[in-house]
Amino acid sequence: MLNARHILIYSLLMTAIVVASNILVQYPLSGTLAGIQLGDLLTYGAFTYPVAFLVTDLTNRQFGPQTARKVVFIGFVVGVALSFVTSSPRIAIASGSAYLAGQLLDITVFNRLRRLAWWKAPLIGSVFGSVMDTMIFFSLAFAPIFTLIGPNDDFAIEWAPILGVLATDAPRWMSWAIGDFAVKMLVGVVMLLPYGALMSVLRPMAPARSA
Repeated sequence: MLNARHILIYSLLMTAIVVASNILVQYPLSGTLAGIQLGDLLTYGAFTYPVAFLVTDLTNRQFGPQTARKVVFIGFVVGVALSFVTSSPRIAIASGSAYLAGQLLDITVFNRLRRLAWWKAPLIGSVFGSVMDTMIFFSLAFAPIFTLIGPNDDFAIEWAPILGVLATDAPRWMSWAIGDFAVKMLVGVVMLLPYGALMSVLRPMAPARSA
């Protein structure tokens, strides 16, 4: 019963993160920093989505990879369903595809490394998962070739200096992808702090069988 309650909490957290990120990724940052137009570099979703890896890793540590996958699938089904209401269908499809691939890869990597130093499994797992997630999401959500799943975002495909500062121009969504990945790495490192703090209160699972 206690496990079911914890799994429900993790699932609700995951759903909230997915829905919030799908809404916020549609809004580029406003303002400038050191002369850089932040809208050419990042969306607000870059700051919320990486928390999903913390939820997955805590579930994996406490209950193992099978339960972590259940939480991921619940977040996928409920979060994507709600995302069709709160965001465009193309964003919902891109987010669901990227989320599922990235989180499942994170679970696999985490489980292979769980016996190493405490920080290696969550950090390396989130790196691999973030690479997969970023590539799939930004390609499906904004690349003109994928107009089959929804209309293009004119602002996203408009050419601008890469990262807002380089001399070379590229579609703005490519700079978003680079900036998003950089933020994911930064947040991934920061998320080691709550992960390490919660290790003392979460009961570690029994030694895992190979996933």
